[in-house]
Amino acid sequence: MKLTVFERAQISKGQLNKMRHEEKIPAVLYVKDGDNKVITVDKREFEAALRSITKGFLSTTIFDLNIDGKPVKAIVKDVQYHKTTYNIIHLDFQQLYEDTPVNINIPLEFTGVSQCVGIKLGGFLRPVKRNVRVNCLPKNIPKKFSLDVSRLAVKQTKRVSDLEVSSDVNVLVKPDNVLVVIAK
Repeated sequence: MKLTVFERAQISKGQLNKMRHEEKIPAVLYVKDGDNKVITVDKREFEAALRSITKGFLSTTIFDLNIDGKPVKAIVKDVQYHKTTYNIIHLDFQQLYEDTPVNINIPLEFTGVSQCVGIKLGGFLRPVKRNVRVNCLPKNIPKKFSLDVSRLAVKQTKRVSDLEVSSDVNVLVKPDNVLVVIAK
């Protein structure tokens, strides 16, 4: 996903609000050496990128930021929304380095829901977690974790230990944590 961003100077709150009215989103790019960059993202370009991302998968989407002609790979760490309009008012990006592991939330996808025994007997799927936090190198970031729930009966669960995780990825959640349950 490509985005064109511009470095900007630290400015006052009034100037930030003016920038937002001009369809720009103030943002920060957090870098390893602590020399964080204050940047601006075009609102229309970012919203177009958001529309092309499957719901819940923003955390694993790697953006190619073009900062004044220099390419930088980054992920979105935080999105701040306006309280009443839900417009995006601020973004936090984290720069990715090939040799530095990153902590990231990987979304869960539940498969086999329509064939689930417990649901056919009157239960319903209750996700306990929507994502699982992992630590890995940027090249090993999984897009998602899939869990097959087709064989679950009522009151049965799937846990973190049931995930198929590559050896390059360290799960930061306890293996006995429940991810999904078929509730009655």
